[in-house]
Amino acid sequence: MSRIGKKPITLPAGVTFNYDNGVVTVKGSKGTLTRNIGNEIGVEIDGATVTMTCPDGAKSDVQAKHGLYRALVANMVKGVSEGFTRNLIINGVGYKAAVQGNKLVLNIGYSHPIEVVAPEGISFACPTQTEITVSGIDKELVGQTAANIKAKRPVEPYHAYGVRYKEETVIMKEGKKAGK
Repeated sequence: MSRIGKKPITLPAGVTFNYDNGVVTVKGSKGTLTRNIGNEIGVEIDGATVTMTCPDGAKSDVQAKHGLYRALVANMVKGVSEGFTRNLIINGVGYKAAVQGNKLVLNIGYSHPIEVVAPEGISFACPTQTEITVSGIDKELVGQTAANIKAKRPVEPYHAYGVRYKEETVIMKEGKKAGK
């Protein structure tokens, strides 16, 4: 049995949880998320607490999904109540970002600006010209969108030019040395 799968999920005030025929629907102040988790894992709702149960004698693949589905449902609950954000930093001479409607326009060293259209449920913000904030209620979509932006200009290890996560540490390489 999974230790993570055994943990109960507490529902914050204002969040409604519905489980019907293998489909979990979580509704909160920020929006609604739906996920199909199948009928192998049991879901018990007790007031403001949700518990995922794995049947005794279940196959190993069902036991492996126990903790996974509990974590996914917990992320859904957190997403509709608080939301998720991912912060990116742009570093480079003349590199900058701006939001135009639902598009993020990046000037990151190419001959043309790069435009990234926000998927449905994602919003972009630029507190400064070198910071990007990706936010939304779906943790997977927020992370994938931030990774797609980061992939537009990977960080190079000599000057650290490029797009990186705010909490990421770039390991710098040593440059050329002067002749002896």
